[in-house]
Amino acid sequence: LQESESENRLDGETASDSESKSEFGGSSPVPTSDDTPEVLNRALSNLSSRWKNWWVRGILTLAMITFFFIIIYLGPMVLMTIVMCVQIKCFHEIITIGYNVYHSYDLPWFRTLSWYFLLCVNYFFYGETVTDYFFTLVQREEPLRILSKYHRFISFALYLTGFCMFVLSLVKKHYRLQFYMFGWTHVTLLIVVTQSHLIIHNLFEGMIWFIVPISCVICNDIMAYMFGFFFGRTPLIKLSPKKTWEGFIGGFFSTVLFGLLLSYVMSGYRCFTCPVEFNNDTNSFTVDCQPSELFQLQDYNIPVLLHSVLGWKTVRMYPFQIHSIALSTFASLIGPFGGFFASGFKRAFKIKDFANTIPGHGGIMDRFDCQYLMATFVNVYIASFIRGPNPSKLIQQFLTLRPDQQLHIFNTLKAHLVDRGILGSLEDA
Repeated sequence: LQESESENRLDGETASDSESKSEFGGSSPVPTSDDTPEVLNRALSNLSSRWKNWWVRGILTLAMITFFFIIIYLGPMVLMTIVMCVQIKCFHEIITIGYNVYHSYDLPWFRTLSWYFLLCVNYFFYGETVTDYFFTLVQREEPLRILSKYHRFISFALYLTGFCMFVLSLVKKHYRLQFYMFGWTHVTLLIVVTQSHLIIHNLFEGMIWFIVPISCVICNDIMAYMFGFFFGRTPLIKLSPKKTWEGFIGGFFSTVLFGLLLSYVMSGYRCFTCPVEFNNDTNSFTVDCQPSELFQLQDYNIPVLLHSVLGWKTVRMYPFQIHSIALSTFASLIGPFGGFFASGFKRAFKIKDFANTIPGHGGIMDRFDCQYLMATFVNVYIASFIRGPNPSKLIQQFLTLRPDQQLHIFNTLKAHLVDRGILGSLEDA
């Protein structure tokens, strides 16, 4: 009897897991179905399941890439809206899994509170972003200025209201499950909302910091699948039996090369390299600037050992291309672990995909499990190696001060420049 019980458990599942599941009503899998469009089913009916899945994934991948190009063309506002929509859908998919797997149908206010906490966290993060990037607009409008001044207090009050609602909803027979789902909601918020907020911050640094990392993850996903499909023989990790070393290595080299080429093309266009800023005169976003040194061609010396191989002594490239190597390397070597993490999560709850939103691909979360990890890395990378003081933001804040405060800063800055001999040289000029 003990042997049969252990055989029925998932890999790595303990006795305590089984007891918890019986208390929570069992962990029956979320139902999945074949939602492939009927047109594709008829067109590919003569193929084996392996090749049918290959064609379905390929066609839908091309459709998603086309959609990606369209939203890039439509500009930053549309991109930010899409990021918000993806965030909401990913949150919905993960919350629904908890709702179904643990049969949380009788929990009072569970879904209402989950969405309420999502609203609170988004209000906090996006309020911080608006105050940071639209400072002049906020100071110009009285209601926005008040909201900005007390933003963190309002955010805390909103969260505290939800916290009190959760405590009031506690029911004796559901205590353990209610606290479990409370933690489920907050971990989901940490993973989904925080990462999407970082994606938007990367976008404001310049669309190239948004497009290149995302494209590298997409490229790695496609090329790893292609190399694994045609050449894969050696399993990579037990969490994802279909992943192979051939796909992992082939995806790495393909992604690094793709990142270098894409960065070279995009670095020549100001609309991609300039920070996304809000123009108070036109009340719209602008991406026009003098490109920084990152996006100006420079000559680099090639190591002597490679002279005979390449036949070149110098190579002309953009400095950003060097940074793209770091981005594409992370997307290839560390990014897939986001997918492995998601695979482990799905195995733990006996589900094939997070949802059936995209035929052949699963849910939105199945496509963005690596993107969220990449967003954090890009944000940390920019803060550590790229970002410096922003003069335009300092000037905006300076102009909102009282006249006496502005004069104090002016006199302090003037004295500093005179001591350094800079102001005198400027007056002579």
